[in-house]
Amino acid sequence: MMADSVEHVISYWVVFQHFHSPALGGYAVLSHWLPMLFFGVLSGALADRYDPRRLIQIGMVLFMLCSTAWGVLFWTDSLQEWHAAAILTVHGFASVFWGPASQVILHDIVGRENLPSAIRLNSTSRQLGLLAGPAVGGAILLAFGPTYGILLNVCFYLPLTLWLLKAPYGPKYRKEQLPPRPVRGFGDIVSTIKDIRSDPVIVSMLLLTGAAAAIISNAYQAQMPNFANDLGHGGEGILYTMLLAADAAGALTGGLVLESSGWLQPKPTTSFILVMIWCCVLAVFAMTNIYPVALLMLFCAGFVELSFNSMNQTLIQLNAPPQIRGRVLGLYNVAAQGLRAFSGITVGLGGALIGIHWSLALSGGLLLCITLLLRARVQSAVAHGRLT
Repeated sequence: MMADSVEHVISYWVVFQHFHSPALGGYAVLSHWLPMLFFGVLSGALADRYDPRRLIQIGMVLFMLCSTAWGVLFWTDSLQEWHAAAILTVHGFASVFWGPASQVILHDIVGRENLPSAIRLNSTSRQLGLLAGPAVGGAILLAFGPTYGILLNVCFYLPLTLWLLKAPYGPKYRKEQLPPRPVRGFGDIVSTIKDIRSDPVIVSMLLLTGAAAAIISNAYQAQMPNFANDLGHGGEGILYTMLLAADAAGALTGGLVLESSGWLQPKPTTSFILVMIWCCVLAVFAMTNIYPVALLMLFCAGFVELSFNSMNQTLIQLNAPPQIRGRVLGLYNVAAQGLRAFSGITVGLGGALIGIHWSLALSGGLLLCITLLLRARVQSAVAHGRLT
């Protein structure tokens, strides 16, 4: 995740210097999330059918090729807009290869009993990478320049890639040897939905995750310069930087605190409550004009977001049928990541129409209403004995 962030820091800076193209910046967001939206379940099906170690390695190799391609184009000063669009597209597909497969192999490594802890630690490490990435990327950019800096970034992908060559995990090491299902492409989406539609836990957590991603996700972070400006700290100083880092710092703290304390064990009701708290915290952040309050709300938002996202994934992974675990996790990635492409409409486009403060606050209110409806659905399942 750090290498991913480093590449974004360097490549986005160079692309902006060359083209000053808002359209290309918008395509960077779409190309990052849309491949997971369309191919997340297919990737999960491949993780069910084949060795997830090799799928992760394919993703890592694609990431390294992207950094190498950027470096060569920077070196030769031959970067064109279509080059940038092509590399951004390959980068998006690299995430598709390694996303569901990395979750499947996590289950292979720790087993069912330690899965909640492993997912929480994995989410924490992702946040640590996201938090460290911009700082490391900025330092590399200053120290080595964009060309050597992005070529150096290739090295950050190597440890995981090499470790997976002989890591003792994957299909042949599993105790449960189930006959793999054939990969049916987009047909796997329909068959997976049919297989899990009678499980209220999986369905509710998928709907909750998808709603949070499509309506809010992290779209408010792209609007942070506007929020900072309205708070009186729109420059490039430390106060603006603290706003950018507060959300990731809260998530990192949340992972460490929850892991060390054992609080918030995975339960559907707890996840609903956490999402409702997240909506309220973001609404307060959106409407406050007091900088310390805004900083505190962002920290709390990061803490709560990591808590419910890791809990949702845990509940889905624990309840997924073993023979289609990869497909179900692929569906989770479609909801958690692919649907993020639409959060730019509710928060971003809505902000252009009514202002970013009201767009974020109203988006939080909409998600709160949806969460209450989904919670009522789960309570109905409990009442009918379909959920404990």
